[in-house]
Amino acid sequence: MNVDANDLRKNALQTIKEVKWYPSWGEERISNMVTDRPDWCISRQRLWGVPIPVFYCETCKEPLFTEETISAVEACFEKEGADAWYLRKAEEILPSGFTCPRCQGTTFRKEMDIFDVWFESGVSNLAVLEKRPELSWPCDLYLEGSDQHRGWFQVSLLAALASRGRAPYREVLTHGWVLDAEGKTMHKSLGNVIDPMEILKDHGADVLRLFIASVDYKGDVRIGDEVLKQTGEVYRKIRNTFRYLLGNLNDFDPRKDRVPQEQMLEIDRWALFRLGQLVDRVTNAYSAFEFHLVFYHLHNFCATDLSSVYLDVIKDRLYTYAPCSPERRSAQTALYKILLDLLVVAFPILSFTAEEIWQNLPVTLQDRISVQLLSWPKPESLLQDAPFEEKWQQLLRLRNDVYGVLEEARQKKLVNQAQEASVDLYLPPETYEKMKQEGDLLQMLFMVSQLNLHSVEGELPSGMSPGKEFSQVRIRVEKAAGVKCPRCWNFFVEQPDIKYGELCPRCSRVMETGFAVGAG
Repeated sequence: MNVDANDLRKNALQTIKEVKWYPSWGEERISNMVTDRPDWCISRQRLWGVPIPVFYCETCKEPLFTEETISAVEACFEKEGADAWYLRKAEEILPSGFTCPRCQGTTFRKEMDIFDVWFESGVSNLAVLEKRPELSWPCDLYLEGSDQHRGWFQVSLLAALASRGRAPYREVLTHGWVLDAEGKTMHKSLGNVIDPMEILKDHGADVLRLFIASVDYKGDVRIGDEVLKQTGEVYRKIRNTFRYLLGNLNDFDPRKDRVPQEQMLEIDRWALFRLGQLVDRVTNAYSAFEFHLVFYHLHNFCATDLSSVYLDVIKDRLYTYAPCSPERRSAQTALYKILLDLLVVAFPILSFTAEEIWQNLPVTLQDRISVQLLSWPKPESLLQDAPFEEKWQQLLRLRNDVYGVLEEARQKKLVNQAQEASVDLYLPPETYEKMKQEGDLLQMLFMVSQLNLHSVEGELPSGMSPGKEFSQVRIRVEKAAGVKCPRCWNFFVEQPDIKYGELCPRCSRVMETGFAVGAG
């Protein structure tokens, strides 16, 4: 094949620019190879392979390569495969009564050279995509190793341009190689080949899938027992997050229990805000085939936003408020949305786990037979609320400062847990003005029994712990006053209600309704 005939090389270089390459350096790599490549000899003298379907008249030696002969070969191969070329005589493949168009001869021989294997693979897109009605040509994505800029990517492009006038793919993704734990190429002779089936037996399919998603495939990747164990820990963290969400939705029916967003507690709306950011980020990462970013954002959301903050804070509400109270239903509404969206965005990677979770959802939460049939989630409207985001960044930074001092108090045996603590915050006037309306929210975030805010003009009190993120804040932690409620474990100073086992006023009110849901 003359790669300069009919401007094939020129057209190839232009078409390469119209394709999306991942990573981007793939465009330059294949362009350089097309620029310097010689003509392509598409035939090989071999005893096996895909034959070149040309016949020769034994009388006049005329090569026969017509629409009629090609159709005959196609029909034969479709029934018997390409090996029929070697098993049948020429007359058995050609149509009955066929004669040479030139001399009317009736005896023929077959061409015994084969197609170059690269030509065979290069036209596979035509054989597959144009043959099957559920597919379409060109394809969306070609996926192979980085050596295929010289091979499959290039020959597919040239064959498609010569026969169809355009590239056979819209996007091309290149990946590196999988190495052993020491960075060596796997070879049977070295005995360092890792069988994926052995990984599945030891770790499960989704741990392997999660590991593959976690690495940057653009370069070579090492795999071994140690890194798979680490991935397994991350997997269990994500799985346990799903278990917690499931466990707190058993009595929730979204058809009648869902709370409108504008009526939800602010921290629940913050959780949905962070969920919306997650959906936006992983959607972009999936679109760019940046699967390691999907892994990072998914793990960070489960470990930081949920486990370290949100799920920890709402335990009191989930476990001690009346089941049908607006506060508890608000939290469950957020958990329901988080669960569904997490299932969908995690499914491309954690396919088996996501489907297992879906099949274990309470019947009232299922509106499809499989998680695969759910629509891709859309970010909440809160995603565009910059003041809301800025406020919560400040609240959480302040929470980090308080938690640092609470940890020091625990180490000194002053308190065993946050609920045993009373916190005093001494704030500059401008900070105090921002925070004074958020006292209840801050106490919930800090998970302490008592919180007092103080506005201090001038120099802040000494002898207290300064904030690390808010240097103009002073924090004091003391043992909470009063007695511990045996139900919610918060300390209170009011007179206990003996009728309900010396519960705090809030728990007494819950018990009075007759809808208590267990101990804190």
